Amino acid sequence: MLRQALLTALIAAAALVPRGAHAEEKLVLKSVTADLPFGDRMFPDGPGSEAVNNNCLACHSAGTVLTQPALSKEQWQHQVEKMRTAYKAPIDPKDVNAIVDYLVGLGKAK
Repeated sequence: MLRQALLTALIAAAALVPRGAHAEEKLVLKSVTADLPFGDRMFPDGPGSEAVNNNCLACHSAGTVLTQPALSKEQWQHQVEKMRTAYKAPIDPKDVNAIVDYLVGLGKAK
């Protein structure tokens, strides 16, 4: 008897729930634009600068990278690999070591 009453109450509650309550709220997508600062600055010349200029400037300004704190080789290796794997940066795998060595050298020059 209790089971029958519970089932009836459940069916009645389901029938009272308004169908499509959220149907009136329509998703509206709007295009947005963002003005990014123009950066024509290149990385300073040195061993590996060509690899850095060819790979890193696709996503970063030189200024963004050059203002990073000095990191160890292992930390830069992790950052470059993260760019390749997590962010799908189009970094040529043969350039990774040159990029890492260049970035490590920047930290020593600071």
